[in-house]
Amino acid sequence: MNKALKTYFFCGIGGSGMMPLAVLLKKLGHEVVGSDRSYDQGKTLDKFQSLKDIGINISHQDGSGVCKNIDILVVSSAVEGCIPDVRSALDLNIPIIKRGQLLAQYFNMAEHKIAIAGTSGKSTVTGMIGTILTEMGEDPTIVNGGEIRNLRASESDKFSNIRKGRDDLFIAEMDESDGSIAHYNPTIAVLNNIALDHKTMEELEQLFGEYLERSEKAVVVNYNQSRVKKLCRKRIKSHIISYSINDKSDLVATELAPKTDGIDFILKYGGDNYNVNLNVTGQHNVENALAAFGACAAMNLDINIAVKQISKFKGIHRRMENIGTKNCITVFDDFAHNPDKISASLRSLKDFKGRLIVMFQPHGFSPLSLMRGEIIEAFSSNLSKDDILIMPEVYYAGGTVDRSVTARDIIDDIKNKGICSYWFENRYIALEFIISNSRKGDRIIIMGARDDTLHNFAREVLNHLP
Repeated sequence: MNKALKTYFFCGIGGSGMMPLAVLLKKLGHEVVGSDRSYDQGKTLDKFQSLKDIGINISHQDGSGVCKNIDILVVSSAVEGCIPDVRSALDLNIPIIKRGQLLAQYFNMAEHKIAIAGTSGKSTVTGMIGTILTEMGEDPTIVNGGEIRNLRASESDKFSNIRKGRDDLFIAEMDESDGSIAHYNPTIAVLNNIALDHKTMEELEQLFGEYLERSEKAVVVNYNQSRVKKLCRKRIKSHIISYSINDKSDLVATELAPKTDGIDFILKYGGDNYNVNLNVTGQHNVENALAAFGACAAMNLDINIAVKQISKFKGIHRRMENIGTKNCITVFDDFAHNPDKISASLRSLKDFKGRLIVMFQPHGFSPLSLMRGEIIEAFSSNLSKDDILIMPEVYYAGGTVDRSVTARDIIDDIKNKGICSYWFENRYIALEFIISNSRKGDRIIIMGARDDTLHNFAREVLNHLP
């Protein structure tokens, strides 16, 4: 990756997409500095200390850190033009680039480029492919939106969503929410699914269709997803590697056997059968594993070896992560935030007996408004009469938002569906309710995105259990 060394300033450096790119650029020899609103607010300071420890200076998000020696200001799609850092860059004529565009520049320079896209599951598939290739000695460079637990040097390691390996082999998670997926030209393009999230279905199908068309070697697609199958058949004429559960495709999973800590299945591929053992739960993770095997097949790797290596995959941080069990009550931390992810997580939990207490913190007012009906359906269809759903108010990260739909509105609608549902002004009031209403055999799930402190809250729930 021969790019002239520069000084990059990351506005919002603590973000799930921003931080791994900042760390990668630092590992490539660039000077990296940044700011973050959460740092100013004193939140998740251990994460920012980790950045400081590798030589990335953090300043307050007041514009003072953006000075003449900065070559490029990097922003995410969530950063607004009124933020002081952006105003300072404009005043100093410093070029401004979005995170997705910058990552695409480095990704596109590699000879072998594996891209993972879809509304759900892309962080897990990226982690699975990265784990398999690392264990096989392929030495990939990996940039992921979620922390890959296999890459953790220790429990306090904050950089397990990035691995600096070979310059010519790059694995990266795509982001359709900000449209940055349009900048990537993959060798192998994986598409897990298409479901409502940040954009309309028409916008998503356009973005994903063009993404598949740009693939240079092969597309790996989920034929259990009718939208994906239709889109692929409409726009892609060759180099298709399909996968499915109990259906006709190139890679097929059969005889699924759920376990409390994983799921086993038989993989049928190329006339052979393989016994697959996953240490992550749920049918959705069977689909994720098939996507990973499809990418390996596109690379002409030995599937038998890939099957053995995927059994070492420990999962992604905050993807149905088991925080611990106390007095026969288990607490999980889960990133699910759109209807597809919520349904997948709840279905995997329903493979086994036990009441669910779900605290779901919506991750933004706009997504809540866009997906109102689908979120209501996801909870009302997958929760039982004895389960409990709790929502604190929507997570607010700043900026201008339309608050016409709130968490209380969603709770009222779900309550009308016959689900035991409660709204609380904040999650600390919810904590008291959870502790006082939990009983032996319950599973408590802390669910939501964007807010890094949810993981700490899940640990707080476990610690407060009697």
